[in-house]
Amino acid sequence: MPSRPILSFPDPRLRVAAAPVTRFDADLRELAADLLDTMREAPGIGITAPHVGVSLRLVVLELVPGDVRIYVNPVLDGVSRETIRHVEGSVSMPGVTDELERHAHVRVRYRDLDGAEHVEEADGLQAVCHQHEIDQLDGVFWIDRLSRLKRDRLIARYNKQRRG
Repeated sequence: MPSRPILSFPDPRLRVAAAPVTRFDADLRELAADLLDTMREAPGIGITAPHVGVSLRLVVLELVPGDVRIYVNPVLDGVSRETIRHVEGSVSMPGVTDELERHAHVRVRYRDLDGAEHVEEADGLQAVCHQHEIDQLDGVFWIDRLSRLKRDRLIARYNKQRRG
């Protein structure tokens, strides 16, 4: 499958909440396969359909090479009080990262490519990735979770990198 062009920050489409998937068909499977190729080429460990300009609630994760997970219409169904800090970045803003605080444990409800419903418990990096990608589906870009000072510094660093 071909990779697709990734939207670059500050493209306004990255701030739009994605629509739920309603058709579980060959087009959805093709989009998921394209997302996987695009994510690997970027490179990254997670990507959403909105990252490539498709406003649908579809996430592809590959935290361990070869262990591809696809989430259709994922929602957080529970979170822990305990939090962890983790360095995050985005395929739409390559070359810059910062540390964010997220819930250490989450429960995610989602559908697979056939439309079957599932529930998954996740800790650590996987919990962080679920929160990061579901934020993106909701139109919340990861840097929105930073303080204004950290966000402004990160954007300046990103812009300088893009110019140079």
